[in-house]
Amino acid sequence: MEYDITRPWLTLDPWQKKYIETPPDKDCFLLTSRQNGKTTAMSIKAVEICLKHFKKGEFVMINSITEKQAYHMLSKALTYAMERYPNFILKGKNKPTMHKLLFSNGTGILCYAAGQTGMGLRGFTIKKHLVDEGSRMSEEFFTATQPMISITKGSMDIASTPFGKYHIDGTEKFFYRCSKDTHFIKFFVSAEDCPRHSKEFLARQRELLSKAAYAQEYLAQFTDELKRLIDDELIKEASVLYRDENKIGTFYLGVDIAGMGKDDCTFELFEQTPAFLDQRENIIVKRVRTTDTTRKVIMLNSAYKSIRKIGVDDGGLGFGVYCELMENDSTKRKTIALNNASRPTDKEGLKTKKLLKEEMYLNFLSMLENKKVRLLMDDEVKVSLQSIQVEEGKIFGAYSHIAEGIVRACWLATQAKSLNVFAHSF
Repeated sequence: MEYDITRPWLTLDPWQKKYIETPPDKDCFLLTSRQNGKTTAMSIKAVEICLKHFKKGEFVMINSITEKQAYHMLSKALTYAMERYPNFILKGKNKPTMHKLLFSNGTGILCYAAGQTGMGLRGFTIKKHLVDEGSRMSEEFFTATQPMISITKGSMDIASTPFGKYHIDGTEKFFYRCSKDTHFIKFFVSAEDCPRHSKEFLARQRELLSKAAYAQEYLAQFTDELKRLIDDELIKEASVLYRDENKIGTFYLGVDIAGMGKDDCTFELFEQTPAFLDQRENIIVKRVRTTDTTRKVIMLNSAYKSIRKIGVDDGGLGFGVYCELMENDSTKRKTIALNNASRPTDKEGLKTKKLLKEEMYLNFLSMLENKKVRLLMDDEVKVSLQSIQVEEGKIFGAYSHIAEGIVRACWLATQAKSLNVFAHSF
């Protein structure tokens, strides 16, 4: 049967079936490549154990780094339950929400973001803990949540693409420690074993990425050759802003364009003030047509009275959006093509050695270090910036879409020579 993204349970991989059928009282460790079906398998398992194994008062809790990621798994669980067990889903005042899916047998699935420390999760008592993107969660999160399954004699399933073995201080990360713990039933899944990744796509990724990056993202291998580009402390110091409804000022808009797949399309709006470049908005849209992206840019340009420049990548899917914006009278003089693969010119008009993508990220890093940019207190923003890694000058990230929009907006502001900040090299 051909794979159907809206009904993935019809074509589960053998490892997914084996994982779903693992007894609910067993701890499981899933080390997988990106887009390999781990969240699908975990969401199906959450429903199955609630309706086939749990009794009244026993609950599953789903945690991921951000609320959006956690809700993504809960929405998959709801879709599956509506297809297979529609009569068991409670309605009325107990109908499904972004944080819960309750069943008529008295069980249910709870869903929350992990946050930075897991502090908001203290007090819950659950039977099964499903942790997605566990390699990127803090030690404080696990300290706060491990007691939730203690008195129920519950269990934990933890899944992620790898993200390094060690913290900056040299201690082992919780997720890596789990990979060595013989108590866990382990599942190791490479993209090269996934039938939904074509050989042509993987070959292209192998050419584009370094060996270490490909090993982490597609072979699901731990590696310490990759380094974080932006330190947590820099992100924490800069994340001080709440959203501001003021729409009059000098603004720069950075856009990262995605299509109808699983990637996010993001719109990052910054306002130039006398001392800082301040992030005013982070807008995330999933599964949109390029024409919808164009309309969103035009709408934002109309809402904010003084957007000076709009930065978009005119490569790939971005080319259509770029062309449409260049044909619109309100945006054609503001739209700037910021192609990641191009090479900018220096002050003498010569091409630089670094790609524009690298220059933009290093420019943003310099602005952070010089305290020239302030960011929203937004978990999605933090996670995206934390995901950015570097090896041999190549910069990439598993959740980079927000970061891509941010660095474009900051690059436009810097190029306007309004801020005395310049890119630097390692």
